[in-house]
Amino acid sequence: MDRNESAPLLAERFGIQPGYWDIFGTYHETTPELRGAILASLGAGAAGAQARPVVEPVYVVIRGETIVLHPPPGEEIECRIALEAGGEIVVASRRSNGSAKAALRLPDAVPLGYHELRVRTKDGSLSSRLIVCPERAYLPPALERAERRAGLAVCLWGVHSNETWGCGDFSALEKLIDWVAETLQGAYVALNPLHAIHNRAPFNTSPYLPDSLHYRNPIYLDVDRVDETRESTECQTLRSSKEIRAAIAELNRSEFVDYERVWKLKLSLLRPAFEWFRSAHWEPRTDRGNALRAYIEAEGELLERYALHAALSEEMHRRDANVWIWPQWPEEYRDPESGAVAEFRREHAPAVLFHQYLQWLVDGQVEAVQRRAVAHGMDIGLLHDLPLATDRCGAELWSNRRLYVAGCRVGAPPDDFSPNGQDWSFPPPNREAHRADQYRTFAESIRHSARHGGALRIDHVMRLFRLYWMPDGFPASGGTYVHDHHQDLLRVLALESVREQVLIVGEDLGTVEPWMRDALARTGILSYRLFYFEKNGDGRFRAPSDYPAQALVSSTTHDLPTLSGFWSGRDIQVRFELGLLGDQGNRDRALQRRREEKHRMLDALIEQGFLPGGFPRSAADGPDLSGELHNAITGFLASTPCLLMTLNQEDLTKEVDQQNVPATTWQYPNWQRKMRFSIEDLASSGEAAAYAGMLRNWLARTGRAQQAVNG
Repeated sequence: MDRNESAPLLAERFGIQPGYWDIFGTYHETTPELRGAILASLGAGAAGAQARPVVEPVYVVIRGETIVLHPPPGEEIECRIALEAGGEIVVASRRSNGSAKAALRLPDAVPLGYHELRVRTKDGSLSSRLIVCPERAYLPPALERAERRAGLAVCLWGVHSNETWGCGDFSALEKLIDWVAETLQGAYVALNPLHAIHNRAPFNTSPYLPDSLHYRNPIYLDVDRVDETRESTECQTLRSSKEIRAAIAELNRSEFVDYERVWKLKLSLLRPAFEWFRSAHWEPRTDRGNALRAYIEAEGELLERYALHAALSEEMHRRDANVWIWPQWPEEYRDPESGAVAEFRREHAPAVLFHQYLQWLVDGQVEAVQRRAVAHGMDIGLLHDLPLATDRCGAELWSNRRLYVAGCRVGAPPDDFSPNGQDWSFPPPNREAHRADQYRTFAESIRHSARHGGALRIDHVMRLFRLYWMPDGFPASGGTYVHDHHQDLLRVLALESVREQVLIVGEDLGTVEPWMRDALARTGILSYRLFYFEKNGDGRFRAPSDYPAQALVSSTTHDLPTLSGFWSGRDIQVRFELGLLGDQGNRDRALQRRREEKHRMLDALIEQGFLPGGFPRSAADGPDLSGELHNAITGFLASTPCLLMTLNQEDLTKEVDQQNVPATTWQYPNWQRKMRFSIEDLASSGEAAAYAGMLRNWLARTGRAQQAVNG
C-alpha cells in the first residue's frame, strides 16, 4: 500500500464501510483485520494511489449531464461521440491553463443508448463507453395512469397437467396464462427465476442459486412441442414406447418434482431430436438451421461460454463419475481461455452446439408464452425474477471469474431471524471489474432475465447499493458492508427497462436504509411490500391506505409461511422438527408470539372493515384459516394503493406448506412442491372455482381487474 494513503482512505476508495448499525441499534466497527482481509481479497493491499486517467472506462449519465475528463494541464482536446445506431457528434472542450479538469457537457441530441466517447489529445486517441440513460424506469401505460393491476405468483416446476412430464413446462404455463387472464382477470403471472440450474437434488435445485444468470433451465421445455421430436421417426418411436409413457405417468403422480429423473427423461428425446436437427436442418442450411445460427451469432460469447461449460461438465463427469463441478476438473480446463479448453471446443463442437440448441428452443417457447399473454391484452404478461446469487461452482463463475471477488462470501448480519448472521456462500461482485467491463455483463443479465416478459423482479435489490461481505475465515457475524457504484447500476437498469419496455420491481426487504428506498423511488423502481412485515412502530399492522402506491404488495414469499401455514403455525412446527428452533420451549414461545401476531392481524382486519366487528377473537387461537379470514386478507391486499398486487398460488388455494425452508437442503423438499390443483382441476374443480371467484370479486371491486380481450 502507498505510504501516502492510509488504510481507512484506501478502504473508502474501494467502498468498504467503516462500520454499520444492526437492527438492534448496535454499531459494529470495521476492524483493521477485517478491513485488511477485504482489501487483500480485492488485490488492493499494494495498489496505492494511482494517477487519474484522462478518460474513465465508462461514463453513465443522464442526457445533458456534464462529464469530467483529466487531460494534461492546459491541453486542448477534441471529443467525438460515435452513436450506437451510427453517425457521430463532434464536440470540443478547451481546458484553461492551470485547470485541474476539463468539463464536457453532453449535447441534448445524444440519444439514450450505449455509445463510444472518442477523445483526441496531442499524444493520441483514447476511447470510453458512454451510456446515456433515462431518469426513470419504464411503466406500462395503464400504470402510468395509476390504474392498478393484479397477478398470480407461481413456481413453474409445480404447474402440472396431464401433459407435463413430472414438472411444469412452458405449454402448461400458457394454459395457466389463459386461466389467469380469462378467469381471474389478472394482468400477469409472476414466476420463480427460470435460470439454468444443475437439476440435481437436493443441493442444486434452488432457482436462487443458478448455474447461469443469463440462460434458462431447459427442464421447462415441452418436449412434445419441439419440431424435431415430431419430425424424427426415432423420437416418435421413443415417445410412444411403454417405458417412456410409464415413466411420465409415474413422475406426474409424484407429490414432488424429481429433477434428476425428469431431466434424464427429457434428454432421452432431446438428444435424438438434436441429431435429427443436425442432419435435417444444420448441414443442409434450412431456414430452421439458419435461425439457430442467427441466434448463436446474436448471443455471442455469453452463450458460447455457457454451452462450452455445459459440454465440459458432461464430459468431465463421463470420465470420472465423482466429478460434478468445475473446481474438480483438471487444472487445464478451469480457465475458459486455456489452450486445453480451445482444443476441447474444436473436438466437441457438436456437444457445444447441443446446449446452444437447447437455449434456442427455450427462448422460442418462452416467447410463445409472452405472445399468448399479449394476445389476451395483459398489461404485463410474465413477471420474471433475477436472483442475487450464482452458484460458485457453476457456469457463471467459470466464465466470468474476473467479475467476482475470491476470498470473500456474501451474507447478512445478525438479526432477530438469524442471531448469528447468514452466510450465503457465494462470492460478491467486483465493482471495479464490472466498471472496467463497462457494465456489459450486468446489462446483459438484466436483458436476458427480462426477455419475453413485461416485468422483472430484482431479488435483494439492495445489492445495487451494498452487500454484506465476510472474508474467508471470518464468521457471518464478523463481516461488514461494501458499497457498489449504485448510481451507475440504477441508471443502466433504467435504460434496459426503457429499451425493453419492462417494469422493474425491487425486492427491498430486510435492512434497507431510507436513502436507498428514496433512490429506488426516484428511478421509478417499484418497492416490494409483504403483508406480514408492514407494521407501525408499535407493532400494529398498517392500514391499506398507508402502503405506498409505487409498490408491489404480496401475501408472502417462497421463504416464508403461506397464509394457511402462518395461521396453523405449520412453519414453526416444521422448523422445530428439523432442529432449527432448539428445544420445545423455544417452539412454544414461537407459537405464543404467533398467536399474538394473529390477534394483531385480526385487529387490523376488523378496524379496516374487512371483518365484522363481532368476528370471534378466538379465531386467532385456532389453526384454521377460515374462508372469511381468507377473503378478508385478500381484500385487504387488493385495497392498497400499490400499483401491483400479487397473490401467491399457495395462498389463493389455501395450501399449508411453503416452498422453501431457509437453512435446509436435504432435510426438507425445497423447490419441489407441485400445485395442489392441476391445470385441468383449475377449470373443473368447484373448490378451485370458489377461490378464483373470491379473488376475481376483489379485483373487480378494487379496480384491478383486466378484462381479457381474447378469451
